Order: sequence, then C-alpha cells, then structure tokens
Amino acid sequence: MNTQRRDLGKHPVRRALSSGVAAAVLLLAGCSDGDGRAGEEDKAASDTTCDGKIEGTAHITMWFHAGQSGEQTTLKSQVKEFNRSQRQVRVELVTLPEQRPYTELVLSAAASGDLPDLLDFDGPNLYSYAWSGTLKPIDSCVPAEIRKDLLQSIREQGTYDERLWGVGTFDSGLGLYVRPSVLKEAGVRVPEGVDDAWTADELTEILRKLRTEGYEAPLDLNFTDSKLADEWNTYAFAPAVWSAGGDLIDPEEFRTADGFLNSPESVGALTTMQRWVEEGYVDRDPEEDKSAFVKGRTPISWMGHWKYGEFSEAHPGDVAIVPLPDFGTGTVTGMGSWQWGIPSGGADGDAVWRFLEYLLQPEQVARMSEANGAIPATEGAVKLSPLYDEDGAERLFIEQLRSGAARPRPQTPAYPAVTVAFSHAVADIVFSGAPVEKTLDEAVEAIDQDLAAHDGYPKSGP
Repeated sequence: MNTQRRDLGKHPVRRALSSGVAAAVLLLAGCSDGDGRAGEEDKAASDTTCDGKIEGTAHITMWFHAGQSGEQTTLKSQVKEFNRSQRQVRVELVTLPEQRPYTELVLSAAASGDLPDLLDFDGPNLYSYAWSGTLKPIDSCVPAEIRKDLLQSIREQGTYDERLWGVGTFDSGLGLYVRPSVLKEAGVRVPEGVDDAWTADELTEILRKLRTEGYEAPLDLNFTDSKLADEWNTYAFAPAVWSAGGDLIDPEEFRTADGFLNSPESVGALTTMQRWVEEGYVDRDPEEDKSAFVKGRTPISWMGHWKYGEFSEAHPGDVAIVPLPDFGTGTVTGMGSWQWGIPSGGADGDAVWRFLEYLLQPEQVARMSEANGAIPATEGAVKLSPLYDEDGAERLFIEQLRSGAARPRPQTPAYPAVTVAFSHAVADIVFSGAPVEKTLDEAVEAIDQDLAAHDGYPKSGP
C-alpha cells in the first residue's frame, strides 16, 4: 500500500513540485492526434507487448519505490542474482531521490517521456496509467500457468478494461489486531474468521467494556492528522463504507460518486467511526509515534500486515488477527499493493518479462514476502510459508483475499481524484468532527468535477 502524502497545497516540498503536477495533468489528458483520439498506429503497436523473442543482449532499467529497507535489500540481491544467472538480459535498478514523492516522479517522467523499462507503482494507480497510455498491456507476456498461480486478487488488481496491465509479487492484508488475553479477561469473544466478525455496534460495546477495564482509549486507528490526509485513509477505511453498503463511486460504470459516497449507508458508517473518536475510544497521541498497541495503551489496532512482526514481538503469544467489523452487509477488507508494469516505449517487452518471470518464481516471491511481511502473490509461494497454514498466525489475510471479503479500491482512471477526495473527507469527518453529510457532498462534487473534466474517462482512452 502506498502512503505517500497527497495534499500538495499544505507542504512546501509539494508546492515546489507544482510543475511536475501540471505535467501530470497533461499526461492524464492523454496524447492524442488532431481529432482527440489516440493514434491508431500507437494503439496497434501496443496490442502485443511480448512475441517470445529477445534479440541480442537486452539492457533494461527499472524503478522501485523507497519502501521498507528489507524490500530494497532483497530486490537489489534479486537483480544481482538474476544478472549472474544468464547473459541475455541485463537489469539496472535505478535509485531515485527520496526527497521527491515517488508517484509525482512517475507522473512527471511519464509526461516528459523519461520512464524506465520496468516500473513499480502503487496498484490503484494502474487504471489511470493504463487509460492514459503510460503502460503497455502484458496479456501477451504472462503464460497461462503463471497467471493461474497468481492470487485472484493480484489478477483483479492488475486488470483494466478486460486486459492485464500489471502484476505484483505480494498483496496486502488488513484487519484488527487484538490481544486475546485482554479480551478474554473482559469477557469479550474473539472472532474466528471472516464469517464471525464483530458487528460495528458490537465493537462499540466492546470499546465501552474495555474502558471499564482500564483502557481509556482502547482502539488504535493509526491516527492521521487531518492536515495531511493520505492513502492510508482510503485503503483502511473505504472497507467500512463498503461493509455498510455504500461506495466511493458508482461501482459499475464509474460515472458519478453522487448517491454512492454520500449515500445513507456511507454516512452511517463514517458517523459511527466519528462517534468512536468523539467518545474518546480512539487513541490520538501522535507523540507516541503511533505505538499505542505496542506499548499496551490499546488492545485493538485497525492495521495492516506490515505490523504483524512488530506487534507479535511486543506481545509474544498474545496477538491475534480478526476481521474488520461488519457495518451491515458483512465484513469487508482492503487489498492491493505495489505492482510491476511495462511503460509504453522502452525496451523489448520480452526482456522485461524475463526478469518479472524470475521475480514470480515461488522461492523469490516468498523471499520478498519474508522481507516485507506482505502476503505472497502466488499460491505456490503461499504454500512455502507456515504463516498461512490452517493454524497460521496470518491465515485470515489469505482467507480474505481468496474469499472475496477483500475488495480492490475503485478500478477507474479517476482513482487519483477519488482517493484525494475520500481521504480528506475521512480525515475531516472521523478525526476532526466535520459534518458528515456536508463533507461527503463536497467530496462527491470534487470527484464528479474530475469525471466531467475527462468526459467520464471513456474506455477508448483519452
């Protein structure tokens, strides 16, 4: 999951990058010929990315986001080992300046034609990249046996307009981390799986009960300052809206957010979460470096897979992962993480795929997942980790991805506008107490303005 800050107007570094953002707007408007349609020759050339042939020795460059140190160390080793294992494809991992937000670097490079041959990007951004012509489809590259081994969630995340544009080596997990010893002492049941989630009302009562047990603010929501709304708010809290029966945008046609993001169901879900904060059940001490669960202030944390190691180390033998609460239509959780794609132009697609195929070997997928704590992207790699066995500590994460309880963020080129509007709305409503209906109406207006500016993002492209 990408947690890059998206609020350009309130941060000096982002103001300095306004020229890059302007270039990104031009990119999303698309490169078209005189009649406003993408050139037919360009379309035809992009249809087949791989033909099974590599001429001579191919040199490819790749970009990777500044993620966890374990991710970078592992990928550097994988590149070196791949290069040593054969001579036909040489891979160069390019280190990017960390002072510039990664997504903004990608958009600026796309607008100026300076993208690498292999690009790493946060999964939900795939749809805008594919629509604008930034990426090539990779259907022709991925063999049927590899596609079949990919988790359904990975295939779903990488698909736009019935074509495959991206593939990841890991997925994400989201749920509630709990301290079973604390819950049992308070007489609270511990859910056993997807079909056994607490309801939102039940969680409210549990929080009240835990307060009487001495936990003043028993719930950790990974508090986000309302001035710096980010991708965490969409990834983590869109599931509450979905679970209630609402949505961020029309899920069928993606033509409007009106009647979906501001629906009674969406209003109800965010009102419930707002009340948790207003009643003081949510830990809000930013000075503690978001360590409420680790330090024992909260026995429940709404958090992702990347915290399992830290949490279990802090409370050995006393950490369980249970589903997010059911707000009315069943528990729903987040999914999706970083993916690889092949930018338009650049090196031979077959050469790029040769390296991606190496990264998707079960042993390599498992290696990366061990380094970053994420969910392995292939069934073959899942079998290599005891964490996902029947009694494995992170079994819930893989069950959610397989069962359909996990949902991708809106699969539309409008996603950048959707996530900015929603993440700000969540920050204002949940953490700052803004009027729920009015704030969601404003978010709807912002999303619908973006849709209108791009003619609804027609599937034919810009």
